[in-house]
Amino acid sequence: MNKEDEKDMIEEEKDTIEKILEGIEMSFNKLLASRQKEDGELIIEKDGKIISIKARELKKTNVYSQMVNPEKLE
Repeated sequence: MNKEDEKDMIEEEKDTIEKILEGIEMSFNKLLASRQKEDGELIIEKDGKIISIKARELKKTNVYSQMVNPEKLE
């Protein structure tokens, strides 16, 4: 395998990782919106403990968007 092939593979892997992260973020935001609409809770791990938190106390995440487009940060 030559260096050009290695670069192509690395770019493909980066693209795949970006798509996975975007999908995770979209799924979380959809779940959060659903739970907020029904005034529900989410079960999360915090400091090694499993806790229940009201969905309305959480904000929509845009971590992926910030990683990909840091210039959009305000």
